[in-house]
Formats: sequence, structure tokens, C-alpha cells
Amino acid sequence: MIDHILHFWFGDSDGSNIDPQARKRWFSGTKTLDRQITESFGGAWQQAIAGELDDWLATPRGRLALVVLVDQMGRNMHRGTAAAFSGDELARQWLKQGLAADQHFSLTLIERSFFYMPLQHSELLADQLQSVALFEQLLAEAPDSLRGYLQSSLDYARHHAEIIERFNRFPHRNAALGRESTDEEQLYLEQGGARFGQ
Repeated sequence: MIDHILHFWFGDSDGSNIDPQARKRWFSGTKTLDRQITESFGGAWQQAIAGELDDWLATPRGRLALVVLVDQMGRNMHRGTAAAFSGDELARQWLKQGLAADQHFSLTLIERSFFYMPLQHSELLADQLQSVALFEQLLAEAPDSLRGYLQSSLDYARHHAEIIERFNRFPHRNAALGRESTDEEQLYLEQGGARFGQ
């Protein structure tokens, strides 16, 4: 299942390029894709949340698969609901343990960009600042073939951090999480504030 998850998410890439079909899946957010991910990986997501796949954490690729499954695919499966964010704390814990063990250094730059995503999804400013620093490092290491994509990734990391600096949370999550928006947050959303596909 680890290989199945990673091949679905990253496609055929040798680490110096991005599979165009995989890239479409990352940010398309279509109902068809959401349904496909739910049907293919919904059971594994439930197992991961329940702690039944923790043995995957022993290897860098297994840890990456868990992070992608819970942090990324979970957002497809549960788009627009509180469940979309229900695995965030777990994914962030897995990521931080992986960082402490230097597991990320055995991953490709593109794999690392998704491995770091739980920090970008955090509503804690310290996590956001760490996210920006990690994406800056990715860009510094990038070959020419990946610089455009990783520059865009860094821009998104900075955008997430700016929102947390301003609001101390992501306003677009308020409705799904049953939180009352402040007047400033409501105005931000009405004026087209970022929703990041949710």
C-alpha cells in the first residue's frame, strides 16, 4: 500500500522532474478525483487515523506515505468538512519525528515539499515559520528543472504564514469547524480571501 499511495501521488518521476498527471491531481480538487481517492484510499486513511499503520513510520517512504495519506488525501476525501483537518495533528507529529530523525533527507525534493506540508497547514505561527524556512531550503537545493515549482511552493508557504500572523488561524476553516468568524475574518473571506480548496 505504501508504494501504491506514493505512485498515485507522485507518478513516474526520477526526482528531477514532476509527472504532469500527478501534478494535476495535487491541486485540481475535482469531485471525480475526490471520489477516486476516497474509493482507493479511504480504508487506509481510517486505519492511519486509528494508529493501525504506525509500523510504516520506520522508513522514510512509509512515513511520507502516511503524511500524504492523512494530510493531503484526507483533504480530498473530506473536502469542506471538519474531517478534512482531523488528521492534521497526527501528520504534524509524524513530520516532526521524521525531521528529528533526518528521514526527510532520503526523499526527493518534490517528496520533501509534501512531507513538510503539515507545518504549512498548522495554525501555530512557530510551525509556519519553520515551514517557510524548510521551503526556502528546498528552493536553495533545487535544480533548474524544479526551481519554478519550488519557488511557487515557497510563495504558498509564505502566504499561509502571513494569514496565521494576521488572524492566528485560517478563516476559511471556521464554518467547517463551527467557529464564529470575526468581522475582520468575514470581510477577508467576502473579499476573496484564500480558501485553499476547502
